[in-house]
Amino acid sequence: MSKIYKILLVIFGFLASAIALASQSKSKKQFNKKVKANDEKLDFITKGASKVKKEKASTKSKIQELKLKIKDTKSKIKSTKTPKKTIKDFESKYRK
Repeated sequence: MSKIYKILLVIFGFLASAIALASQSKSKKQFNKKVKANDEKLDFITKGASKVKKEKASTKSKIQELKLKIKDTKSKIKSTKTPKKTIKDFESKYRK
């Protein structure tokens, strides 16, 4: 009787290991599919990110050019501080 149990135990062990190996290969296939899908998503995102980086660089250069134009324009404008002071002095001196 014990010999029969040992034989049955070996057979069930063999079947269990076969089932385990089959399920591992199935889960590995699913894992590989998920990895492939994630790689495709990653490629899509990196392409979009590179496009955004290019746009960001061009925008920064445009902003820099505008800043230089504004700085140049501001340097050409004369200050109104001294004329205002002169007018105020004149008014205080002659118009009472």
